[in-house]
Amino acid sequence: MKTITGILAATALTGASAAYAVDLEVTHWWTSGGEAEAVREFAKAFNEQTEHTWVDGAVAGGGNVARPIFVSRILGGDPMGATQFNHGRQTEELIQAGLMMDLTDVAEAEGWKDLVNPPSLLDACTLDGRIYCAPINIHSWQWMWLSNKAFEDAGVPIPTNWDEFVAAGPALVAAGKIPLAMGQQPWQQGGAFNVIFTAVGGPELAERIMGQKDAEAARSPEFLKVWEAAAQARELSANSNVQDWNQATNLVITGQAGGQIMGDWAQGEFALAGQNAGDDYTCLPGLGLQDVLDTGGDAIYFPVNRDPAVTAAQKELAALLLKPDVQVAFNEKKGSMPVRGDVDMASVNECMKKGLDLLAQGGSVVVPSIELRLSADTIAEINDLVTEFWFDPSYPPEEAQEVYADIISRAK
Repeated sequence: MKTITGILAATALTGASAAYAVDLEVTHWWTSGGEAEAVREFAKAFNEQTEHTWVDGAVAGGGNVARPIFVSRILGGDPMGATQFNHGRQTEELIQAGLMMDLTDVAEAEGWKDLVNPPSLLDACTLDGRIYCAPINIHSWQWMWLSNKAFEDAGVPIPTNWDEFVAAGPALVAAGKIPLAMGQQPWQQGGAFNVIFTAVGGPELAERIMGQKDAEAARSPEFLKVWEAAAQARELSANSNVQDWNQATNLVITGQAGGQIMGDWAQGEFALAGQNAGDDYTCLPGLGLQDVLDTGGDAIYFPVNRDPAVTAAQKELAALLLKPDVQVAFNEKKGSMPVRGDVDMASVNECMKKGLDLLAQGGSVVVPSIELRLSADTIAEINDLVTEFWFDPSYPPEEAQEVYADIISRAK
């Protein structure tokens, strides 16, 4: 249970006549340097703009480590005040069990349906017509980050697409560089594979396989090309021995590696290191092969609490997270895009501008993230497969493709 102080506070969104100031624990896995800077913007706004206090509950190790801890606490009757999850189907069972707060009244009062862009992010918070989370940002995996220094040292031009990057691999190795930085965690290999999938196979093939669960498309020659490109990435990343994603990003920042396939949250690390887009690093959405963004991201959920003062504080935080000033401050530090389509992001760097321009195009350029297409269990199976493939140079692309097709044939 959270500590409730005895200080009388402002009227809450619940309609109660009064509420008390609350120390509200917020759990999340934003622990890299850039992420920590971003989450401090949320804490600052909550502490300054309400009577309540943000109690930070950071858990290191990423979502795969933190998420089970959060779920276990909620199921065990020790809920936090608020918690980060990704958009998708990760919380369906918790919602169905009545353990997550219904935020529909907050969303309606704040006009979220008119503000959140793309609408799919609010849809991802919605179950049976009710809204259960506050979408806070748009993250896209569909990026490759290149070290300008690494290519300058290798004496080759900065690539403009994946094919040119692969061709530059031998020159990078000759210059003592790791061509492709990659951490040693399954979600990193799985994420990179999905980027290669969408860039090399194209958004239409990705929709047929992940969206429509078409196992025959997963057995097609077009999808084999994706696995062959993944085998190239496997070879290029063979000497990348770091563990965490931000350690891999640091290899790019310091010019030790040519590039990294990683979501736009990597920009927070470049910014923290004082690097400038265009001058120090180059970004390639869709690996330079496709003008595409997938639109996942983070959302904040609020476990049900029987104390009306905590409930009031939870709803105040939910409303605050989508305020224009808070959206700008957080997302500039995070490297992500705001969920509000009406905020001024004129000050952002050229890479974020590329993302915003693609988002504005909409249509086939903006595709759902894997979390919005496949269940957590199916994604875990795919990540296990991709990781096994990535760390076994003898694993043929054709065999991995068939295992993937079998997974898709059973996907829900």
